[in-house]
Amino acid sequence: MAKIAAEAVPQLQAQIDAVTSDPKGAPGVVFAAVNKGGELVFQHASGKVGAGKDEAMTMDNVFWIASCTKMITGVACMQLVEQGKLSLDDSDQVEKLAPELKAVQVFENGKLVPKKRPITLRMLLSHTAGFGYSFFDQRLNDWAGPLGVDEFCGSYHDYLSQPLVNQPGERWEYGINIDWAGQLVERVSGLKLNDYFRQHIFEPMGITHITMFPTDEMKAHLAYMNARAPDGSLSLNVDGHLNRRPLYATTKEEIDATFHAGGAGCFARLPEYCQIIAMLLNDGVHPGTGAQILKKETVDQMFTNQIPDMPNFGRQGIQPPKPLLSNALTDLYPDPHDVPQGWGLTFFLHLRDSAVHSEGTGWWAGLPNLFWWADRKRGLGGIIGSQILPFGKH
Repeated sequence: MAKIAAEAVPQLQAQIDAVTSDPKGAPGVVFAAVNKGGELVFQHASGKVGAGKDEAMTMDNVFWIASCTKMITGVACMQLVEQGKLSLDDSDQVEKLAPELKAVQVFENGKLVPKKRPITLRMLLSHTAGFGYSFFDQRLNDWAGPLGVDEFCGSYHDYLSQPLVNQPGERWEYGINIDWAGQLVERVSGLKLNDYFRQHIFEPMGITHITMFPTDEMKAHLAYMNARAPDGSLSLNVDGHLNRRPLYATTKEEIDATFHAGGAGCFARLPEYCQIIAMLLNDGVHPGTGAQILKKETVDQMFTNQIPDMPNFGRQGIQPPKPLLSNALTDLYPDPHDVPQGWGLTFFLHLRDSAVHSEGTGWWAGLPNLFWWADRKRGLGGIIGSQILPFGKH
């Protein structure tokens, strides 16, 4: 079983503490690593709960994990694929469950045009269905005009009314594709997505502190959202929390009226997120409870490159139109440019061994600068989290 050498622990802690002690580093960071046995082989909380705050960050603090939610939605979808309730490649099923995806058009050159081919669940999970994000793609803001569009307002409209920005299947584009996959989970299961997660993923693994709608106890431990200025200095985000609506939706009516974002909706204690990673490392079985969340062949499929014809998909570069949310991205991952990039069912895949990651390692990120990884070959994974906007480096 993978371990971290005892002599390496103080060195790792010191590296993290150096980041949080730097005024231009991070106010607070939590890092947790897990092996396939579900054992937390390293965990460290450093710094404060927010810029300028006196309260120390702890392993119990709650983070908005944003797009780290996508992997959970992928697990939910693949459970239903195993049961024959969803199909990765049946576009007729998708259009029956979500007629909106049959009617959706493509915003091209300032006008809406028909799509050339139908959308499948595989396209949604591999970000090739054609949807974008308004904070990454100016075309969506052009389409929305003076009304604007905001994927973090909790409104169904801001998700379900969006057009495609590419023809389905033609290119990889990061966007609300997996939010639509979450809608398919809801419609085929009859459950709101947060309830599906709780009943079929979290409770079988003994997870109590991951949810789209934090309890009062979780909100009492919520880390602050921070903002980094162009000069690198840090302060509390002047607008408060970016994903605010789920934090005050408490009644069933309020929760049902809030969009359950399969692409970015969850809040979590990071050590508990590690238990989902451990399940993937352990071929779909949670090592602590013995619950089989997925079959091994399903996990294998999730960690199989879905877009071999797009080996440079992450090198297209992004110039975000909303700079308060994301910096410009020249490369989603700094692989050597002769190394092809891969994408599994909801996450980036390393296709070759390196000093850092084994071939087949999956990883992805969350907007306030969180990053998770799962290295099945080494039996080791983890997550490191902050709550800093914008995403990425200056």
